Amino acid sequence: MHARRLPDLVLPDLVLRDARIADHAEPVDIHLGNGLIRSIGSRSAAAPGAETLDCAGRVVIPGLIESHLHLDKALLDRERPNPDGSLAGAIAVTGELKRSFTAQAVRERARSVIEQAVTHGTTLIRAHPDVDPIIGLLALDVVLELREEYRDVVDLQVVAFPQEGVLRAEGTLGLLREALRRGADVVGGCTYNEADVADCRRQVDLVLDLAVEFGVPADLHADFADDTADPRFAMAEYIAGAVVRRGLQGRVALGHMTSLAGRPPSERREVLAALASAGVAVVPLPATDLHLNGRADQVNTRRGVAPVRELWESGVTCAYSSNNIRNAFTPYGNADLLDIGLLLAQTGHLTGPDDLARVLAMATTEAARVVGVADRYGLRPGAAADLVVLDTLNVHDVLLDRPVRTAVIKGGRVVARSTRSTELLFRTA
Repeated sequence: MHARRLPDLVLPDLVLRDARIADHAEPVDIHLGNGLIRSIGSRSAAAPGAETLDCAGRVVIPGLIESHLHLDKALLDRERPNPDGSLAGAIAVTGELKRSFTAQAVRERARSVIEQAVTHGTTLIRAHPDVDPIIGLLALDVVLELREEYRDVVDLQVVAFPQEGVLRAEGTLGLLREALRRGADVVGGCTYNEADVADCRRQVDLVLDLAVEFGVPADLHADFADDTADPRFAMAEYIAGAVVRRGLQGRVALGHMTSLAGRPPSERREVLAALASAGVAVVPLPATDLHLNGRADQVNTRRGVAPVRELWESGVTCAYSSNNIRNAFTPYGNADLLDIGLLLAQTGHLTGPDDLARVLAMATTEAARVVGVADRYGLRPGAAADLVVLDTLNVHDVLLDRPVRTAVIKGGRVVARSTRSTELLFRTA
């Protein structure tokens, strides 16, 4: 079933009764109306004509945010898997598959993942369709169409993403410019996919110049390696300086950044301080990063995930995301951010209530900062009524339990429901 644009009708208010938004506090009522959270407080009479949803003490959180997702390349493992499991292998096999992409095939795969993400509580997706001489603007145009088709169900931010590089793939710069003219929300980059360090830096400059010219944020794939033995994977300092020179602080995000973990501690502290000072966000993508990194290690295989605790301590804004779903880059996944959050916690030595709360924030409030919607997002009056009711009674247990998404609410309207029934069929003496 695919989303259809709803007529512009006045929807009735919705009151979430007995919703738990914090442990060690009484449940509250959350009153939604006109697409916004009207109020949060103790039980009160519903407005005339309002609908009610009894949460019965269940946890309510803001809608989850997929801050980095490749819809156009999802589910390609059905056609051809990665031959050697490497990043180079993933780029190569996907480049070949792209030559036979059709708009309908991209649309069907993307719809499947969008709808799966929505049922798992996602209310905003920053999608990265490829823009390059192989596929042209086909994938971007499809995702722009889906942005309109699903606008009542999930917000789609569209990133024009040059997977094949900018200078290496002649004609890509013009395609990026045309993608922004057609309505792409964000300009992307793939800094390491150039011939040498000079061209990597030139790509950074070109992409950030487009961000300034079109007044859009930038979101770059960068430093995606085990270490910085190849200097093309040590762009963090240059990117931070280039952002400051253009006044783009707070408007640039970097995906992956796995080689940060391979740098000496003192050097890493300097790099993280530069990113924090420049307001550059970092988005680890643990499912992909774990799968593709450490391939050459014979003993003590490296995790290949950005050092999240150090990012926190340095003041770098962080989110995490699914990145790819069942393709050459990541051969698994269900577009479920709670699964990815637990994976990040397990691999990042993150534990206890405080750490788990911060990990959950990386898919909610911190992700909202990364994608630029923090001013209208959250669990507070005046914020967008984009919420998820979870089938657990404890906020602390959200990542540990990955509970059923009882209700997903977008713009004050329930857009997805899930139930699960379990029955224990034995008794002890």
